Order: sequence, then structure tokens, then C-alpha cells
Amino acid sequence: MTGNKDATTAGGGKGRLFTMGLVTAWYSSNIGVLLLNKYLLSNYGFKYPIFLTMCHMSACSLFSYAAIAWLRVVPMQLPRSRLQLAKIAALSLVFCASVVSGNISLRYLPVSFNQAVGATTPFFTAVFAYLMTVKRESLLTHLALVPVVTGVIIASGGEPSFHLFGFIMCVGATAARALKTVLQGILMSSDGWVIPLHR
Repeated sequence: MTGNKDATTAGGGKGRLFTMGLVTAWYSSNIGVLLLNKYLLSNYGFKYPIFLTMCHMSACSLFSYAAIAWLRVVPMQLPRSRLQLAKIAALSLVFCASVVSGNISLRYLPVSFNQAVGATTPFFTAVFAYLMTVKRESLLTHLALVPVVTGVIIASGGEPSFHLFGFIMCVGATAARALKTVLQGILMSSDGWVIPLHR
């Protein structure tokens, strides 16, 4: 019995370390991509954010295929129907739109302000989740979002490098990111993509 408990504890410890490693890698890669995009688009003078997005998407596709086909991180799966393929395509388009808008905004806004606006993602997620699934968050959740949104509004008014077009693109990227999260949750749920017609 003791041996089994020790093995379970050791396995659980390794699982936690692996999860922590993945989260750390995810955060590090996101920060690295953000700073590199900002450097290319603003400091270096690269003026093609859509081409940069294409490189981003191509690299994601290539490495994802390598992880699935060669490293076998997860099993290979193909769309089971045209409807499922349409859902995946819609999710891909929303994700692509969020990356394009985010890259365009980096040409006009500093990274710090870009990330401050990105902090409103939970607000947009709650809105889209309600509109698409009629799922209401708790009152406490809504109250917690008020100071975040208020802080971004105040920061926008006092930002010395504020640029209207860049701000619109940044808000668009944030909203698209939230929509992607909601769509992804719906797509991966067992209920499928159900948008209620009657409320």
C-alpha cells in the first residue's frame, strides 16, 4: 500500500511540474512573440503586419503538425462532417483576425498600453458567452470586471502615446480573442455549437 501511495505521489509531482513547465513556456513564448513583433513593427520599421501574421500562422501550423504527426502529443483527428469543418474554419478566421488586429495595433501603441487594453478580455468573454450561450456569470464576477474596464478607460485618457486607430485595432484584437475563447469552448463541448434562437 505504501509503495503504491509513493508512486502515486511521485506521478502527481511529475504531472504538476510538467504542467508548470507548460504554463511557463506558454507565458514566455507569448511575451517573446509580443516583444519581437513590437520590435519588428515599430523599432525596426517593418511595415507588413498581415505578412507577419501569415508567418505566425504558418509556423503554428507546421509545429502543430509536427507535434501531432511525429511526436504524437495528441492523436490525429479529422473533421467528421462539413458542419464541424465550418466551425473549425470560423474559429480559425476569428483567431487570425485577432492576431492581425493585435499586430497592427503594435505599430501605433506601446506594448504596456496594448497589454493594459488586453486586460479587458474577461469583460468581452462574459459578453460573448451571454450572447451566444445565454450563460450569465455571477454578480461578483461582473463587479470584479468593473474596476478593470474603468482602469483601462482612465489609462486610455492619460496615455501620452495614444493613437485612435491603434486603440481601435487593439480593442478589436481583444474582442476577437474573447470570441475565439467562447467559440472554442462551444466547439469542444459535447453539446456542439448550439446558438439559442429564443431567449
